[in-house]
Amino acid sequence: MRRHYFLSPIALLFFHSLAFADNMAPTGTLRAAYLSSNPAQAVRDPITGEIRGASADVARELARRRNVPVALMPLPNPATVIEAVARGETDIGFVAYAPERVGVVEFSQIYMLVQQSFVVPDNSRIRRVADIDAQGRRIAGGKGDSITLYLARNLKHATLVETDNTPADARRKLLAGEIDAYGANRQRLTNLLREMPGYRLLPDSLFGVTQAIIVAKGKPVVLRDINAFIDDIRASGFLQDAVTRSGVIGLEVAPAGTTLQR
Repeated sequence: MRRHYFLSPIALLFFHSLAFADNMAPTGTLRAAYLSSNPAQAVRDPITGEIRGASADVARELARRRNVPVALMPLPNPATVIEAVARGETDIGFVAYAPERVGVVEFSQIYMLVQQSFVVPDNSRIRRVADIDAQGRRIAGGKGDSITLYLARNLKHATLVETDNTPADARRKLLAGEIDAYGANRQRLTNLLREMPGYRLLPDSLFGVTQAIIVAKGKPVVLRDINAFIDDIRASGFLQDAVTRSGVIGLEVAPAGTTLQR
């Protein structure tokens, strides 16, 4: 006689979780890498150690919906985030899209825009972003940073200078007169100005860096699920709430259909 076996709801949930873990979180925990130097993504509270920010909220919500815990993994620069995802050391990563970064990972649709601008001395003749690209001017950005890649593609007259991606190096180069302007997202620049009297932030923005979620190559189902998740949190208002809670200057929800190319 043939026997029929039925799984209880708890067993079904268990096997569903295993299937998901094999698909997106093979360790059973969703490992999410983010840029420790980018307050537009997330910051660690120096007193409590809590990681908060829009990208951290997005990672937690993705894990919650999949019934797995999340491990937020701060990494120092975009290259290390991309490398960790490509090697399978993390499951997803938060990083800005740039054409130079295509190849070893897959990018989701855009979920946020981070406005970029420049800090200049108070007495600088640079009044707006349009004044940046002039002969003889030395314009800086962090090595490998999105704005630096953008400037490398688009500057026609000014000279591009790279910093080591730390506020200390940007401050030193500005104070020493080695550069005429330093570019980054508006929150980073606002933080920098707190320790730099005699400098100002330009009133307008260069462009909005397109923030995406990356996954390793060869995972089309994972990428599809992440894109569907982004559609849902945008439509539900969760993403806007996360941006608002972050309090980050110059951070916006990307409209549906925002192009990857910058």
